[in-house]
Amino acid sequence: MKLVILTKSTFFVEEDKILSALFDEGMDSLHLYKPGNPPMYSERLLTLVPEQYHRHITVHDHFYLKNEFDLAGIHIDDPSISVPERYKGKISRTCTNLNELKMMKKTSNYVFLKNIFDCIEFKEERSSFTLDILENAAKNGLIDKKVYALGGMGIDNVKLAKDLGFGGVVICGDLWNRFDIHNQVDYKDIINHFERLRKAVG
Repeated sequence: MKLVILTKSTFFVEEDKILSALFDEGMDSLHLYKPGNPPMYSERLLTLVPEQYHRHITVHDHFYLKNEFDLAGIHIDDPSISVPERYKGKISRTCTNLNELKMMKKTSNYVFLKNIFDCIEFKEERSSFTLDILENAAKNGLIDKKVYALGGMGIDNVKLAKDLGFGGVVICGDLWNRFDIHNQVDYKDIINHFERLRKAVG
């Protein structure tokens, strides 16, 4: 099962050090998600992360960064947005309902199925699925190795996602809530929790 780390939606001072430390600890899939921020901030962050790790980073915005920094691929959050013209490379997408999921799987390397549980970072984003709906989707082959669980995912529900047949989990708030961006410089809690997540994912 794949472990994907989604960045905090805002930039913060220690971020490049923490991301580099997570890569050193074995993180192999980071999604750079900074909605509404100017591209120069993402550029700066990418220049501060060691170059050998760029191939493990997928961007959600400013898709030109993919080629400029030789990144892993691009991620399209809005189902109505098309793949950029002449783009060649890995594509992943986010979808929020099972009707879209079938189509998106055909045109993506993998798909985030969003709002599995209540979001930890964005409190207004609530769960869209019951366990029955997810079990039926798994039984009908909609949830498989190309579908990653997003939304409220953490150490406590990794096993459930695995049992449902998800190919991966996308972790955000469960990791970043262990670091106070305003008052902390010591980020060992994040590194230790990442290790626990890796073991849980297997």
